Amino acid sequence: MEQNILTTEHPLPLLSAPLLAWYRRSARDLPWRHTADPYRIWVSEIMLQQTRVAAVLGYYARFLAAFPTVEALAAAPEDRLMKLWEGLGYYSRARNLQRAAKIVAERGGFPDTYQGLLALPGIGEYTAGAIASAAFGLREAAVDGNVLRVITRLTDCHDDIAVPGTKRTVGEWVRGLMPEAEEDVRIFNQALMELGATVCVPGGPPKCGVCPAGGFCLGRLRGTAERLPVKAPKKARRREEKTVFLLLRSGTAALRRRPDSGLLAGLWEFPNVEGTLDEAEAAEAVRAWGLEPKAWRKRLTAKHIFTHVEWHMTGYALEAAGESPADFLWADRAGLEARAVPSAFARYYAETLRLLEEER
Repeated sequence: MEQNILTTEHPLPLLSAPLLAWYRRSARDLPWRHTADPYRIWVSEIMLQQTRVAAVLGYYARFLAAFPTVEALAAAPEDRLMKLWEGLGYYSRARNLQRAAKIVAERGGFPDTYQGLLALPGIGEYTAGAIASAAFGLREAAVDGNVLRVITRLTDCHDDIAVPGTKRTVGEWVRGLMPEAEEDVRIFNQALMELGATVCVPGGPPKCGVCPAGGFCLGRLRGTAERLPVKAPKKARRREEKTVFLLLRSGTAALRRRPDSGLLAGLWEFPNVEGTLDEAEAAEAVRAWGLEPKAWRKRLTAKHIFTHVEWHMTGYALEAAGESPADFLWADRAGLEARAVPSAFARYYAETLRLLEEER
């Protein structure tokens, strides 16, 4: 990684003291910052992946109320776990949480080393560093998008942050910056992330006037901060067309489980097929399941965006009769509410609840 530092003093060694002072003065009051319990820190870090803090707060409280210990999470029924996760998305996170919880419960506690944490399912380099530092006071870096943005602006680094080598180098820099005192180590990674989340922000001008590093930030001094970090453009998302069926029968609606691997693995969904079907084609699809359309209730469209794919959905709500495939589950309102249906089907879920209510 090439650096063209024009000042005689490298800015990184100047960061630690003002950053920690700023954090203690200005950090947001978040529940996972009031504990050294590796379980609670771990749950928060997994929930915060790809998810805003404001969205996580309620889920975090409900999750810990239901599963206050790693042993409780290890023993939880999967349907209950997925229901509590419903709406957070990236459901593999929840499954990996439980897989790791079972390992931790069996061994009698969390591993207290970076490598030991990294070996647990669902824990990558960032999460291992975050838990190691905040829970155990270990001088390990936790490099996320916020940290990459802060460090590349501070050093005026124009290397592509999507390249693994750039992230590794930033991690080495952060590890070299970490203070010696354990109480400072526990908050250092959090302070860097907080700076990126609230001051050195993405998608707009950084708030350099209130930044503790404003006086020695090369990106600010050279006028390059708003162009950093450099990241190669993402590939365009793939578009998929689907037809979704809200099949109603005697006060129940049809659900089925998705496959155990792939997108939204193992969650409940409304029966659907590939492509955009008109009503005649949709009727044939229903008959192919061994059912007979009786009354067409509503047609509604929806779109859901995942990281790499967009679903464009046409939905049909209809009453049906007959025997269905063995993998169909016919759920009443209570049964539907008890199962985790991903937010990709949110519009259809809400419409199904409304239709079932009408039939009561």
